[in-house]
Amino acid sequence: MQAIYSKKVMTTLVLMVASVSLPAFAQDFKIGFINTDRIFRDANSAKAAQAKLEQEFSRREKDLNDLGLQIKAAADKLDKDAPTLSESQKTTRQKQIVDQDRDFQRKRREFQEDLSARKNEELQQVLERANKVVKQVAEAEKYDLVLQEVVYINPKHDMTEKVLKALNATK
Repeated sequence: MQAIYSKKVMTTLVLMVASVSLPAFAQDFKIGFINTDRIFRDANSAKAAQAKLEQEFSRREKDLNDLGLQIKAAADKLDKDAPTLSESQKTTRQKQIVDQDRDFQRKRREFQEDLSARKNEELQQVLERANKVVKQVAEAEKYDLVLQEVVYINPKHDMTEKVLKALNATK
């Protein structure tokens, strides 16, 4: 019973000392926050990466869209011609459309995987550059802690604009 009482007394003493010293500690402790979504949206390097990806993948995307339209047109034509076709002709054309659609779906999946992988590569490069700039700004302005993902933070701690300016100024 005495050990439990001693723990309670020690805990109370520690909390009292912490609460007395916390205001002094808080005055010297500088916290910053970075909105990474905004960095990915507004940084010049992120915009350049997005443009690069669009240029790199636009042709494949157009080819996929054209192929999808061709398959739809073939299916529509089959529906229109179905009353005049023999069963074997209908079956043959249906099989062709199913095969084309299967190939289309595979190509679309590969496109999405390639695009996603390239996007991750490009965003990783943007993030690495941004993290270097965050560290430079934090050291220059004597921040003790910089957070990226938080539920809520007072806007006065948001240093995203400073980082964006510094990031956009670098090449």
